[in-house]
Parts: sequence; structure tokens; C-alpha cells
Amino acid sequence: MQSISSSMLVPARLVFLMWGTFVLDQLYPIDLAMFGVLPRTIRGLIGIITAPLLHGSVAHLVSNTMPVLILGTVLYMFYRRVATQVFLQCYFFTGILVWLFARTSIHIGASGLIYGLAFFLIFFGLFQRDFKSLLISIVILIFYGGIFYGVLPTQSYVSWESHLLGGLIGFLNAVNAGTRRLQKY
Repeated sequence: MQSISSSMLVPARLVFLMWGTFVLDQLYPIDLAMFGVLPRTIRGLIGIITAPLLHGSVAHLVSNTMPVLILGTVLYMFYRRVATQVFLQCYFFTGILVWLFARTSIHIGASGLIYGLAFFLIFFGLFQRDFKSLLISIVILIFYGGIFYGVLPTQSYVSWESHLLGGLIGFLNAVNAGTRRLQKY
């Protein structure tokens, strides 16, 4: 197990970039949301990289900040050997799937990554079946169990597709890592 400060490094850097991008978006008269994922368009490809950094409001940014920090830190603290792979796949593969399959709308925010991390942490414990992993799964489920409702299309301005596809990527990462039964993370 790594220290909290070293485990927070990657998630904290991402949060720093999210807040920095938001400040730039507020300071300059350019709507950076145009760099979100716009499915099946050439212009929308850039969003695979930039969409998790972009947020439509302070409330949107704040609601993504703590889960990125908490879930990312838990991932890096307890599963360091697979953490970077899981983090990057949840970040990029979610964006790719949103670009391929989501409705035609601009998709922004880090919630796809958040869903990927949460689903990985929840399901990995079920596949791994050791005490530590099961305990992590239970704690994440207690705090983020409502996340399962976010994969349903409830509000037109919320990218439920990012939630669903991020969750799918997290689940597939859990299956992959869980079936390998890695003994030491």
C-alpha cells in the first residue's frame, strides 16, 4: 500500500487541470465546450482527450472534483500495479465509446472517468474475493451506490452515455484484472 500523498498524485494533477481549464474558460470569451466529444464527427475527436477537463458550471466541476480525487486515490493506493492502466483506459476508452455510440450532443465532464473508476473498484472486489478488495467494494458501494441510477437517461443535459460507457469500461477492467487474480497490487 502506498502513502496517501503519492496515491493522490495522478488524480490531483487531473483535478488541477480540470480547475485550470475551467478558470481559462471563464476568463476568455471562448466557449471551451466546443472541445467536448461530438459523436461521429472529426471535430469531436479532440473531445476524447479534452472532454474530462471541461465542465459547464462550478457545480458540475465541484461534483466531479471529489469523486476523481477519492476514487483515483483509492485506486492508486490499493491497486498500484494496475492503477495507471485502469485510470487511462477509463479516461480514453470511455471517450472513444462516447464518440462512437452516444447521441449527437456535446459531451463534457469527468463523470465517465468517475463511473469507470467506481465500477472497477466495486466489481474488482467481487472478482478478486479477498478481504481487502471486498471491503473496498463495500465502502465504495455504500458511498457511491447511487451511481447505478446515473446510467439511465433521466435529464437531457446529462451525458448518461458517458456514465454507462465509463461504467462498462470500469467493469471490463475489473473482469480483466480479476480473472488474472493478481496477488499483489
